[in-house]
Amino acid sequence: MTKNFGLLFLMVIIFNIGVKAQEKIIASKGNPIITDKYTADPAAYVYGDSVYLYTGHDVSPKGNERYEMHDWLCYSSADMVTWKEHKSPLNVKNFIWAKDDAWASQVIERNGKFYWYVAISHGTIHGKSIGVAVADNPRGPFKDAIGSALITNNMTTDVKISWDDIDPTVIIDDDGQAYLFWGNQKCYFAKLKKNMIELDGPIQKVDVPKFTEAPWIHKRKNWYYLSYASDFPEKIVYAMSKNINGPWEYKGILNEIAGNSNTNHQAIIDFKGKSYFIYHNGAINTDGGSFRRSVCIDYLNYNSDGTMKRVVMTSEGVRKVK
Repeated sequence: MTKNFGLLFLMVIIFNIGVKAQEKIIASKGNPIITDKYTADPAAYVYGDSVYLYTGHDVSPKGNERYEMHDWLCYSSADMVTWKEHKSPLNVKNFIWAKDDAWASQVIERNGKFYWYVAISHGTIHGKSIGVAVADNPRGPFKDAIGSALITNNMTTDVKISWDDIDPTVIIDDDGQAYLFWGNQKCYFAKLKKNMIELDGPIQKVDVPKFTEAPWIHKRKNWYYLSYASDFPEKIVYAMSKNINGPWEYKGILNEIAGNSNTNHQAIIDFKGKSYFIYHNGAINTDGGSFRRSVCIDYLNYNSDGTMKRVVMTSEGVRKVK
């Protein structure tokens, strides 16, 4: 018994050392917040007393001018400055039906489960698709929740491109109804069933001007906000509505073109009394091109009428919150 207990104790110690080794602590010194690797397409989710930041992972080598991304990364913070890097909780290899391309994504929790909606290239159906992974913990590990894609390119035919089913964003409204928004050149949305892995009705279209990609849906004080990337190189613009089904009123630019990056992709959250705008730029890219991006965080401010003030992108970033 004593020998077995000692062996068990040793195994627990080794396990804890391994976990700690996988959880690197990053003390952000401004923007970009992560400088030891390229991160892109941020999505953030507030859970408990922490913010969980999920990003893409640019790994395109110098001279290879294309987006090369194979896994997603996860970080967490209780103060918006000190970040804990967790082991990568999801890889394209977790989707046996997919080919490659770990593009933009978003995580949301429902009934104790965490659902991760990802844009990814399909292995047998031409074009990009949206898959869903699930976990019992915001840090994962995540696994394919369906065994097939939720959205495939042949389900949306309004534009004749193979990448119009990308950049999923999801919201659970106050009445419990969940919605998925996504798209490139055309913005689509659909209701989700309570199980979060099936559509609950037809795919519909959002009527907003100059939509390129990267929708982000959020709600604040009875206003729905749909922000998205517009034109190319991309700036972030937004529209507002009192109803998630629209009509949407276009409000103009929220964030200008991000330095040294043709794309612009945002997440918007409230955390400990402040609002944050999370995005990427190319500030630490020394290898040329626009395919090596880095996540940044700045403050977001609202006017008294609910409209959002234009984001001021800074090198200093945000201050620590308690």
